[in-house]
Amino acid sequence: MADRPGPTIYSIAAHRGFADALVAGLVPRYAEHEFGLARLTLLLPSSRARRTISEAFIRHAGESGSQGMLMPRMAVIGDLDLDETLGPLLDPLGAADIPPAIDLQRRLFALAQLIGESMDDPPGGATLLRLARETAATMDRLLVEGIGPEELRSDRVLDLFDDKLSGHWQKSLHLFATVQAKWLARLDEWGALDAAARRNRLFEHTAARWKANPPPTPIIAAGVTSAAPSLAQLLRVVAHLPQGAVILPDFDLTMPDAVWEELGRAGAAPEPGDTPFARDDAVTHPQYHLKLLLNRMSVRREEVQPWHRRGMSASEPERSHAIGSLFLPPEASKSWVDLSAEKRRLSGVRVMTTANPEEEAQAIALLVREAVENPEKRVAVITPDRGLARRVVHHLARWNIVADDSAGRPLSQTAAGRLLLLLAEVIADDAAPVPLMALLGHPLVDAGMERGTWLRQLRRVERELRGPRKAGGLKPLAEIAEKLSQRHPRLGEWFAVVEGVLAPLLAMEEEVALADLFDTLAAAGEALCGEKLWAREDGRALAGFVEELRLQARAADFRIKRGEAAVALRDAMEQLAVRPPYGGHARVQVLGLLESRMNRADLVICANLNEGSWPARGSVDALLAPAVLRALGVPGADFRIGLSAHDLAGALGAPEVVLSRADRDEGGPAIPSRFLLRVEALLGELLDRHRETRAVELARAMVRAERVAPYPRPKPVPSPEQRDVDISATALDRLLGDPYQFYANKIMQLRDLEPLDADPSPQWQGNIAHEILQRWHLARRIDPEAPLAPIMEVVLDEANADALTRGLWQPRLEAALRWIQDQVESYDDREVVAVEKEGAMTFEGVHVHGRADRIDRMADGTLAIIDYKTGKPPSAAMVEQGYALQLGILGLIAERNGFDGLTGAPGGYEYWSLGRADNDYGFGYVDVPLKVGRKTSGVLPEDFLPHTADKLAVAIARFIKGGDPFTARENPDYPAYDTFDQLMRLDEWIASQDGEDAA
Repeated sequence: MADRPGPTIYSIAAHRGFADALVAGLVPRYAEHEFGLARLTLLLPSSRARRTISEAFIRHAGESGSQGMLMPRMAVIGDLDLDETLGPLLDPLGAADIPPAIDLQRRLFALAQLIGESMDDPPGGATLLRLARETAATMDRLLVEGIGPEELRSDRVLDLFDDKLSGHWQKSLHLFATVQAKWLARLDEWGALDAAARRNRLFEHTAARWKANPPPTPIIAAGVTSAAPSLAQLLRVVAHLPQGAVILPDFDLTMPDAVWEELGRAGAAPEPGDTPFARDDAVTHPQYHLKLLLNRMSVRREEVQPWHRRGMSASEPERSHAIGSLFLPPEASKSWVDLSAEKRRLSGVRVMTTANPEEEAQAIALLVREAVENPEKRVAVITPDRGLARRVVHHLARWNIVADDSAGRPLSQTAAGRLLLLLAEVIADDAAPVPLMALLGHPLVDAGMERGTWLRQLRRVERELRGPRKAGGLKPLAEIAEKLSQRHPRLGEWFAVVEGVLAPLLAMEEEVALADLFDTLAAAGEALCGEKLWAREDGRALAGFVEELRLQARAADFRIKRGEAAVALRDAMEQLAVRPPYGGHARVQVLGLLESRMNRADLVICANLNEGSWPARGSVDALLAPAVLRALGVPGADFRIGLSAHDLAGALGAPEVVLSRADRDEGGPAIPSRFLLRVEALLGELLDRHRETRAVELARAMVRAERVAPYPRPKPVPSPEQRDVDISATALDRLLGDPYQFYANKIMQLRDLEPLDADPSPQWQGNIAHEILQRWHLARRIDPEAPLAPIMEVVLDEANADALTRGLWQPRLEAALRWIQDQVESYDDREVVAVEKEGAMTFEGVHVHGRADRIDRMADGTLAIIDYKTGKPPSAAMVEQGYALQLGILGLIAERNGFDGLTGAPGGYEYWSLGRADNDYGFGYVDVPLKVGRKTSGVLPEDFLPHTADKLAVAIARFIKGGDPFTARENPDYPAYDTFDQLMRLDEWIASQDGEDAA
């Protein structure tokens, strides 16, 4: 059958509201008595568009008072963004002789294997899967454009190899072409097609059938803007059918011809052999992809007619003229200078700027809350930022407004998906503390116990597990459970459950079959969570995900290293979005850019209009260079920016629009979107009238508290009974330097809680070193030549020290310990008489105690008191100021015979540091913290004990027996501990206090 004289193609202007305007025109034209619209077939771009059109039909029926109507048949034929999942195919309209589409997961594993076979040095399984995913996306991108593998070897591509393509891109192109050739051969064996290729076949078959035998019922393609060649040809046939039409969204019919030409080639090569896309094409313009579609449909712009019906949420027609001016390409934008205020007016459009994303979400929630007070008003929040969308949803929940984020969340960010990922991370990290505690504390985990009982046991274990990471496996948990089980009998039961679930995971081989890994993960997840794991929408999505990947992974016999399991799972889960079930507020929608297309509301809030978000950052194809894609005739990465601009242009057609952004994001200052900058530039001097400030002020008022007086420096004054405490040798320094630290630690009995997986602290390193040296000294009493290295290995093994910690620190520790061993063994004028020796005395009625790391008997019978340091020891100046008197306190105890079984006058005081030194070992040196040798400051050795006694007497008189306050940071020169800085609220008063001190 010959084509009609001209195509039937319409455009619904942005201000009319696509879905409602479409329905308003379809119903009177195609509705039949008793049949309604049942004979009409609508071709729509996506499943979301089908839902949007269905809701528009329902609204129209309610508005017109209709008792009901049979709705048209709706078929989804493609998506607007060429990189989206291709979605449902045209099977009802296709032919049975077209081979079936290959399963996407089966293709993924097959491509991964082919890539591994084609590389000289293939990477691990997780990287192979990532490469397979990128290869599949590139193949789909070419297939959608109708580009076969033979074109990769065409002259226009091979000409680039000489000097226009780097070696990296040449290797990448060669690998891609090789894998694609092998893949096509594999598809022939299986008798299948890629989903994109099958979709093209269906389009071609349907176009040929409809062209030869036009359907007797109406066929309308509505909102389809994908410019894929095969789809464009189908739309051309639909436009020429006797009862067919193509209806485009937001096509600008008012654009001047010169501007239309400035958009560029858009797929129409001026001469044979030219590329269909030129470097200067305005691919970021919102009308560019529509021009590309018309060119591929062989339709002239003049043949597009306006759709004269209006939707219920239509705005004034002047808005479309302003939108057209807003997105003019560079050369045409010069006309803004001559635009009158009337043509620049965007009535109903407001611009809102907030300080940060939290404030933006709060202000948006307030706008939504105010709008829903009107019972007829519909609100849509559109943003590509899923984090901001979730913030808005949570803020609205405070007013019992349930607004679902219809774009969904990646499966990896849901509760069920996160549990499976944590199990994989436990395997990969060999039960490291952070993933292990995150897993066992997951909201779904209780292993059949009462949740409170489970958490109580977990908290006891977690408290003991804090500090530097221990070696992997369940051994640290077993030791903790054994130590605490006498006081907490249920802890043994708890650990038995944990061990029973996790032991099979940790016993897996280094490389496992991915299907077996899924079996083990699913079994462990169900053992920990029971049916709760699969109960909600995320659990159902996880069950389908696991079942599908497990089936295809087993068929492909795909193997992966256990350490890569978490990465591979996360990559796969990121591809699957979990959407909430129905049941949210009927008039409030939170939408992503894809979901917002064809949608309309009375108030539309476009949020996070910042560069990198809207529009998103342009991405380069991982496998094919931009020059190769241009030569093949594939739109570049900037093509998506034009789609984002079209999304904004469509949203701007709503009666009320708020364009929102934050000055800062999580990474720092944010750059306004180029689209928003154009809006502000177009408004010019009218911009101040379009500012939305009330919602921002209310958002700030909601979190604004009354101004309070500056917090004073803490100076607690405990009662005499509370002050009656003992003093340790190390605590005197803290008492004199920062009394508040002593107060919090000794009187309030507070202790610092280390984080999980902490860096090895000096205290931990010191404890290990002290334990090694104590055992070595005791061993020397039996065997004077006892080696130190084996003792070090035993102590580190008992501490279950992490392999990384041992690898970084143990060589330094061993060198310093060998220095100590040689030093001690070389002495002939002194003898080690005590190690880790406890001592005590009563001073001014107060119990004073301490522990000496080592005490040596010198040749003259005096005692040398030695303290080991893993870092730099205190200086003589600190001793003189009274901030490092530990050795002095121990000397006083020795002077008063406070060390049981040890007599003699103290005569030497030494710090033995394990730090770096200029000696044969590289580590280890002795320092005397007194005025000896060439030191010009400090305390003389004979004055050390009297000096210490004076300082101790002053401290007791002021703080233990007296009534002085325990002032925070009393001595600014003291190198303070920071353990209790948050408790003393240091940051709130230190700045003003520094000013007072200076004054």
